[in-house]
Parts: sequence; C-alpha cells; structure tokens
Amino acid sequence: MADTPPVTDARTDAVRHHDPRTRGFASDNYAGVHPEVLAAIALANGGHQVAYGEDDYTLHLQDVFRAHFGPRAQAFPVFNGTGANVVGLQALTERWGAVICAASAHIHVDEGGAPERMGGLKLLTVATPDGKLTPELIDQEAWGFDDEHRAQPQVVSITQTTELGTCYSPEEIRAICEHAHERGLAVHLDGSRIANAAATLGVPLREFTTDAGVDVLSFGGTKNGLLFGECVVVLNPERVRAMKHLRKLSMQLASKMRFVSVQFEALLTGDLWLRSARHANAMARRLEAAVRGVDGVTVVRPVQANAVFALVPREVGERLQKRYRFYFWDEATGEVRWMCSFDTTEEDVDSFAAALAEEMAAQSA
Repeated sequence: MADTPPVTDARTDAVRHHDPRTRGFASDNYAGVHPEVLAAIALANGGHQVAYGEDDYTLHLQDVFRAHFGPRAQAFPVFNGTGANVVGLQALTERWGAVICAASAHIHVDEGGAPERMGGLKLLTVATPDGKLTPELIDQEAWGFDDEHRAQPQVVSITQTTELGTCYSPEEIRAICEHAHERGLAVHLDGSRIANAAATLGVPLREFTTDAGVDVLSFGGTKNGLLFGECVVVLNPERVRAMKHLRKLSMQLASKMRFVSVQFEALLTGDLWLRSARHANAMARRLEAAVRGVDGVTVVRPVQANAVFALVPREVGERLQKRYRFYFWDEATGEVRWMCSFDTTEEDVDSFAAALAEEMAAQSA
C-alpha cells in the first residue's frame, strides 16, 4: 500500500498512479478489468453504431441472456448496481408500493437511500440471522393489504449471494417465490454476485432464477471482471411495465451502450463468468482455511462464495489495514470482511494470512 511513483505511457498522455501488483481484500469492486473483457471492448471500438441501445451488440445481447435465462428474458443494460436495483424495483411497483427485504440488504444499507429517495419506494426491512429471507420472515411485513394508511407490500427483494456471504439454494428461492406470488407479491433478485452463487451451487443460472419464479433480476458484472455496467433482466414480462422509460428516467440509459453490452457478451457467451467466480470462491476457501489456523482469529460465518467474515482484535485489524485494504464489517464487535476476486492469487492469500499471523503474534507478545 506504499505510494508508487507515477508511470507515463510514451504512447499517450495517460499516467499510471498505482502499483498493479497491489491487491487487497476490501471488495471485488477493487479489482481491475478482466483481460478478456478489455479485449472485447477494443473489438467493439471503431466505426459508428446506433446509440442508446439500438446497436448490434445490444441487440445480440438479448440472445446471450436468453440462452441463460429462457426465451422470455429481456435484458436492459444499465450503468451500475444501484441503478439496476432502482429501475428493476420501480418496474414492479406502483407509487404507493413497498418492498420487503432483509435488514442487511444492499438496497437498504448501502445505496444511499436511492430506492426510497429516487425510486419513491418504501422499504420494509426484516431482521435475519444469516442475510436470507424465508416465507415466515416475509410474513412479518406482508400484511395490511388495502390499508390506505400503510405502504402496500408489492415486492420481495432477495440478494444472491447475500450481504453476509450466504447463498440461497434453488429450493429456498422457489419457496420464497411461491409464497410471495400467492400473496400477489413480485420477486426481485439482486444478483450483484450471482455468478459466485452459481459457482457455489453448481447449477445453471436459470435454475435459481427463471425456473424458481423470480420476476426481475439485477445481474451483476462489475464484481466479476467488467469495467462498468450491470443489467436489469426481466424474467417475467407480465409483471413489469415501461422498462425503457424507467431506465431513461432513472438516468441509466447509456448512449454508447455497445461498450456495456459487449462486456456481457464476453462474460456470458462462454464460461468466463463461471471461471472467474469459481476462482474467487476457491481463493476465499483457501483464505478461510489459512486464517482458521491463526490463534485468536475466529471465522464467524459460513464461507459459501467469495467472502470471509472473521473476528480479530481491533488493534490487530487496524495494523493489518496498513498493509492490506479491507473493511471492518461491524465496528462494535470487531468483525471484518475479506473479499476475494477473479484476480486474487494463492500468493496474495498466503501472504495476507502470514501478515495476519504476524500481527496476532505481536499482539500477544
């Protein structure tokens, strides 16, 4: 994490201000762009293409997503995950609508109030022990239908994998969808790490989305090697309305959309999405095994994807942060979160675990 002298590319005026060998465990958003994705962007460059999604790449992208999610799937590329969630949830609700979600959900905790302030949605949060909703937990807020004094529950939003690193099984999602639909509620899935979930489950993407009954999906790409861009994927067109208007109204319509779409084509046409997710998950398992052997460190949540949650003494965590970037997940308890990415190496993991062991030993000395 030491300062690195700037490096100038003789071919351009661009300057590199960081050491590309430096990697941390703060977030999979910290990682760069997968080389195969960068190559795809370059391939799509040159010449003119129709703007605002009428380009050849975005038109072809529909077939790419339908290959994974079924013949009715409709893909709407957007700029980022918050935009995908806000647009997708708006498409499933009316002005008086509310969304049931876990109290730890990204839409509630980490999106700056955008679903409520920009989307005009009321979030009805439910405390969960592991980040996962269940039919019983949903019923804590699925009431008051037709009560004019209460925001009307219209959507259940779940996250796969969850903010606590846990993964829903296809059967769990199917049970949620059946329960929600019986009550007239639509189901939205925030899939910012959906590839990591599929890698964990060992099943096709549609098995825990389309086939399980999910209506709208926010498909994440940035955490899996894209430069930028996510996708709202409508799985049940009968549940949504005015998607193209909502995307524009929400400032999520890219003019040069071909450069978003071609990234998803590179990610999803072959197995790049799965290769990258499997690698990130494997590095998290390696990290878990390494830190479990360090006296005084406790892994506190199951490692089911690419996140490791652990308890370390506060002073140790603060010293370790000077060597590697990561976040305290819970300031009160000292719980930390370590994330692995598509470009995390075995050496990264082993060096980090060794540094943790050094700091723990220094603490005990």
